[in-house]
Amino acid sequence: MTTTAAPMVLTRRRVWTIFAALLAAMFLSSLDQTIVSTAMPTIVGQLGGVEHQMWITTSYLLASTIVMPIYGKFGDVLGRRHLFLIAIALFTLASLGAALSSTFWAFVIFRGLQGLGGGGLMILSQAIIADVTPADQRGKYMGVLGAAFGVSAIAGPLLGGYFVDHLTWHWAFYINIPVGIAAFLVGVFALQLPSKRATRRIDVPGVVALSAATASLILFADLGGDDAHGWDSALTWGLGALFLLAAAAFVLIESRAEDPIIPLSLFRNRLFVQSTAIGLALGIGMFSVLGFMPTFLQMASGTSAAESGLLMIPMMAGMMATSIASGAYVSRTGRYRIISAAGVLVMIGAVLLFTTMTAQTPIWVIIAYLMIFGAGLGLVMQNIVLVAQNAVSATVVGTATSTTNYFREVGATLGTAVFGTVFATRLTERLVAVFSGSGASADQASSAASTIDPSTLAELPQAMRDAIVGAYAEALSPVFWYVLPFLAAAVLLAITLKQVPLSHEAGLVARGEAVLEEPADGAPVGTAAQEGPRTDEDPVPATLR
Repeated sequence: MTTTAAPMVLTRRRVWTIFAALLAAMFLSSLDQTIVSTAMPTIVGQLGGVEHQMWITTSYLLASTIVMPIYGKFGDVLGRRHLFLIAIALFTLASLGAALSSTFWAFVIFRGLQGLGGGGLMILSQAIIADVTPADQRGKYMGVLGAAFGVSAIAGPLLGGYFVDHLTWHWAFYINIPVGIAAFLVGVFALQLPSKRATRRIDVPGVVALSAATASLILFADLGGDDAHGWDSALTWGLGALFLLAAAAFVLIESRAEDPIIPLSLFRNRLFVQSTAIGLALGIGMFSVLGFMPTFLQMASGTSAAESGLLMIPMMAGMMATSIASGAYVSRTGRYRIISAAGVLVMIGAVLLFTTMTAQTPIWVIIAYLMIFGAGLGLVMQNIVLVAQNAVSATVVGTATSTTNYFREVGATLGTAVFGTVFATRLTERLVAVFSGSGASADQASSAASTIDPSTLAELPQAMRDAIVGAYAEALSPVFWYVLPFLAAAVLLAITLKQVPLSHEAGLVARGEAVLEEPADGAPVGTAAQEGPRTDEDPVPATLR
């Protein structure tokens, strides 16, 4: 690969200007996800999709998961600036489509299109940070990105609750329009990065095979737990067979590709594999809480959308505090193993507490549980990405970043699909039983169960409200037990992470695409790496062989 322009000068001002553009984009992406989680019960109730509500989250995660390796690899090959702007534009336009949707499945489609942009915003932000900062300073930047997620995650539920209670749920997507335009303009003027051109053939067959494998795996999990199909369905097992075939084809293609989208040599790197596996387990645990807790708070605890948004603040506050603190700690000491293991242990403790929740659990107790979970998540989430980036050559940092996030999102999507199916199935059964017990016919009970939302619940008699609240509590709380084995595996992986020195060189400098400014305070943006430059064919650092 060759650059199309002379090396840029990597000054502190330029780094912080680029960082501002990344923060704007991260805010856009994470704000949308948290707004939707709070507004979910109202959206599915009004659009008539309670029994299919998992598809709102699954469609976004599936789309973003599929495109992550594409953004990562293409960013390494072509440069990240134009891809970043495309991702913002796609996300913003899809938000408008979601807001204008009048049917449930149209809404699901636009959520998927949002995922195509959102996946790029996540991957490219983290890869660009690796381009402009060395690993031994990157923790504090990654910590701030994690805190930005926390800020937007606090604002999202509040705004989502306000829109549902005082306007309409459509405003949860209209708000993305001005934010998206602002983020795009910041990117146009602030995100000045080198562009490249490909010198080797793009791995299109690998992209197709990986996309087919990802889609068939998630649909296999979804349909297997769906009442309309189930695990004895020919379609379900047909998708399972398609996954195996596509996965095998992908491995074969990557072993022969001139420039594979995910080099198989990455998986010879033990540290990279361990950090990626931890990310997969975190995806399962994190999205089980982010995806379903607002529903529990609104329905099982009887709170409004706005109140449930307020109750999510402690979780994000805990995550913000520990994300910034852990990033600073890793940058100062270079020690990432102990902080990562501690974070997963804290998450396990919180999930155990979640399993005890019922409709009678006091609000202040739920607040405490959420804060504990957020604190654990903040300790580990960004640091795992840093570990993966530090384990590979600067020439494949985007690919490594996207691969790590890809497997985390696979975990999130599988967790959401499987656990969401379990939750939705249990919930529908219990709601139908509640309405049937009140004298409704089978058809009436099924219709009522599929359209129940918080505003409808408030109008029902007290006895009926209590029964529905109990149905939500009984359906959701046991789901958290399924998360614990995955988090336990993550702890073992974190404890055994190999502690290696963090690189002293920014990615752009390592690849010869930038030169450093003369340091004014003895702490330059990046310095020469101790191991020397690496090549595409050698993504495994010498210290990890």
